[in-house]
Amino acid sequence: MKPAVVLSAAERWRLLLGEAAQQSLGGGLGDGATAAAMDRALAWLYGRDEPEGDATDSRERQGGGGASQLTVPEWINDIHELFPRETIERLERDAIERYGIDEVVTNPEVLARAEPNPALLKAVMRTKHLMNPHVLALARQLVAKVVKELIEKLAKDVQRSFSGTRRRQRISSRGSFSQFAARETLRRNLKHFDTAGRRVLIERPLFYANTRRTLEPWQVFLLVDQSGSMLGSVIHSAVTASCLWGLPGVRTHLVAFDTEVVDLSDSVQDPVEVLMRVQLGGGTDIGKAVAYAVERIEAPRRAIVVIVSDFYEGGSEHALVGHVRALCAQGTKVLGLAALDEQANPEYDRALAGRLADVGAQVAAMTPGQLAAWLAEKLN
Repeated sequence: MKPAVVLSAAERWRLLLGEAAQQSLGGGLGDGATAAAMDRALAWLYGRDEPEGDATDSRERQGGGGASQLTVPEWINDIHELFPRETIERLERDAIERYGIDEVVTNPEVLARAEPNPALLKAVMRTKHLMNPHVLALARQLVAKVVKELIEKLAKDVQRSFSGTRRRQRISSRGSFSQFAARETLRRNLKHFDTAGRRVLIERPLFYANTRRTLEPWQVFLLVDQSGSMLGSVIHSAVTASCLWGLPGVRTHLVAFDTEVVDLSDSVQDPVEVLMRVQLGGGTDIGKAVAYAVERIEAPRRAIVVIVSDFYEGGSEHALVGHVRALCAQGTKVLGLAALDEQANPEYDRALAGRLADVGAQVAAMTPGQLAAWLAEKLN
């Protein structure tokens, strides 16, 4: 979980009172982009007429005068990026109970008409805990449509990355009929071509020593930080894990974590179920998740641990660095992903990420397609 934005007293009062207080506070918000985004989100909600007969909160923030073009899903996504958890809960409660803004979380007709897209998927993920069972069933259908599109796109990248990367089979002079290497046998016996009989004399038949056209068995652990700021990466991690599941010789483990660890590996084939089980928010204990993976590695030199996190560690940084150092020392490949989404524009704790890189981990921000290519390279 990334650290809270630090605001000055003037900025806090400006956000509370609205645009009308701009002059009195001597500018108030200054040039800060984050504070301006906060003001825009608050103005979208509170900058509307008070409901009839509701004067109890009339002394609260007066909205700004500028028109905002935010949609409900965009507003939900914005407040989850900008505000602490307690504030988010108050804003969502006011939106639903005070202003009747229930387009996503309580209105099945609106949800049924909604155009499936990644922004709406994020809004559903962030508000599913507020939905009644009927609305939640409709939301699941919407999630399924968006996930299906993401899988179809990523599956092509995975297939492209892993095609042509199979281990070349070793040739042997011994083997069974089913292992006969016809093309290699002909190529190597062409020097025995009988011109009179117009035939190739096979003096030395050749066989494949291993007919399995699969990768060596590998374990891939995707450890996914489920703090609110990592939602895009959570979505793409679930989709990526589903695509990796079908690869021969690869056993995929999907683990979500905050201060606790939840193993979602039994649902990897159903990314919709994975996303509906994710609980966003809470603290972050990356070290605990890495320790969980350490206990389940069977062959250290054929294991890859991918940590998807912003690296704002709420637990012991010393313990985390120690676990990663031990993994790298035993031959396990460790990749720290500060972002796993289509933009791959991360905001993360560079100091801690640097410490992990110093002990042998690779740290990057990748799109799902780039992760597939990276894994294909390491697995082969």
